[in-house]
Amino acid sequence: MTGYEFSRTWFDFSFANPHKVKPNHTAIYFFAIERCNRLGWKEEFGFPTDLAMEALGIKNYKTYIRAIQDLVDWGFIKWIQKSKNQYTANIIALVKNNNAPPQALDKALSNHHTKQVRSTGQSIASIDKQGNNKPINLKTLNTKPLMEVKDFEVVPDQKLSFSWAIKFQELFLKNLKNKGAPLKKIKEVGYEDFVEPIRKMIENDGITVAHLQLAYELLQKDEFWNGIILDTNKLREKIGQLIAQGKMPVKIKEMDIRVQDKIKSYD
Repeated sequence: MTGYEFSRTWFDFSFANPHKVKPNHTAIYFFAIERCNRLGWKEEFGFPTDLAMEALGIKNYKTYIRAIQDLVDWGFIKWIQKSKNQYTANIIALVKNNNAPPQALDKALSNHHTKQVRSTGQSIASIDKQGNNKPINLKTLNTKPLMEVKDFEVVPDQKLSFSWAIKFQELFLKNLKNKGAPLKKIKEVGYEDFVEPIRKMIENDGITVAHLQLAYELLQKDEFWNGIILDTNKLREKIGQLIAQGKMPVKIKEMDIRVQDKIKSYD
């Protein structure tokens, strides 16, 4: 499973079980996904208790270990070796959980989208009906302007890349507008041109969601970078420098080797 698939399954479960799920469960599970990603998606991996508690702001060991046990009981995490105390590491594995029903959340999101479209005064004809929404042919999708692509048209394994492509496109448009520059080229950019570089960063380069968020935040406020990086190809080329400049508080030895090389080349 990909990080997107883990997160989607979790929120399907969370939405269906609001009486069970607490913020600590979500925080721990997503930190486990992030940890697994940084270790190259190892089947089994160490999950240091003190590191996780510090990163998530959880002060009480019993609260932390009880939340992990819940995740084990619900079928999201598997114990490989349980820590003896808060100073030793658990060894765990992420589990492919297929028991979370997606229908309830899909319906709720669809209904929310419908209400939002109506409230903003857009034509009701533009409302997407969940039951009829199917991914379109990838060849057709690749040539379609990114701004015209709907979420339901995107195949599941590209949804994470697509969401970040949209986010960066909106940011690039904002930066160009602030500089009084033409917007037409960015508005008309194709799906493949913006999504593919992000997909390659995530799947090939070892770039995580945290790295993308760091780059996004720098491009919001740094006048130098937001005048240079105006497409996702350039973003992929320069993201090592952005990570180094942002001084992300992570241990270099725990990062993907490809990311290490990118950062070391700019330190």
